[in-house]
Amino acid sequence: MQTTIRSAVTFKGVGLHSGAPVRMTIHPASANYGIWFRRTDIDRLDPLIPARWDAVVASRLCTLIANRAGTTVSTIEHIMAALAGTGIHNALIEIDGPEVPILDGSAAPFVAGIMARGLRELDVPVRALRILATVEVRDGEAVARLEPGGDALDMRFDIDFTDRAIGRQTKQLTLANGAFVRELSDSRTFCRRADVETMQANGLALGGTYHNAVVVDGDRVLSPGGLRHADEPVRHKMLDALGDLALAGGPILGRYVGHRAGHALTNRLLRELFRRPEAFCMVELGREAESFLPGAGLSMEDLPAFA
Repeated sequence: MQTTIRSAVTFKGVGLHSGAPVRMTIHPASANYGIWFRRTDIDRLDPLIPARWDAVVASRLCTLIANRAGTTVSTIEHIMAALAGTGIHNALIEIDGPEVPILDGSAAPFVAGIMARGLRELDVPVRALRILATVEVRDGEAVARLEPGGDALDMRFDIDFTDRAIGRQTKQLTLANGAFVRELSDSRTFCRRADVETMQANGLALGGTYHNAVVVDGDRVLSPGGLRHADEPVRHKMLDALGDLALAGGPILGRYVGHRAGHALTNRLLRELFRRPEAFCMVELGREAESFLPGAGLSMEDLPAFA
């Protein structure tokens, strides 16, 4: 059945790229509401923005959504991954600025806050997108693909960086029955030290620190404490991909493959999917399908140590 959060939970922090302080609250919502953001600092324009694939607009290094009035919210990928990974289908997210707080650079603080409140089941079945035919988009060497699969979302991701601290990494995971929370949720965003000054000179990463991002330089990890997982970078790319795929409007049943893919390419993949109605179908899930969904069967013991 569809769910929402049992009671409101608030997060405070700064935006990764803006550096501006922000307060964000997740509120319960009714069945079939979906996920919406509401800018509480906006009074002259429409403050409501749907968290949906067709609301995404071009942006560098993050996922940004906008409504027809031009109201925007950026860097939504981590909170969207947390909602999808804990099995939240409906919520209103109030935010008093243009960017979601980065917190520790992962989805774990969002997951911990959601799980501390708990979920409320709604009396309406979940509708999911079952992939029926392969859909693929490319940008140079980068590839994002959806393929027919089983009754869950399977994911494979490959990355390849010249910095030896990252190098080539590959991971496969079935995102069912709490796997996202246990395996991916605490993996932080990452960047190369050589890119930090360039980003900041272009007005990006103004809120970034060694404590809310993994910064690497050649074979060294500069962030205190090093990596949380030996393959933390590829795990974070999978986290991002789940957040971006959550903009489809329901769980995806199939296989996602990403090779050097980023936010823009995954959104292009969703646009291509919805351009091809023969490539998917909407299915109403019964109780027997529950354990195949990302948030099913979660308990507080599933939370990683860094949540």
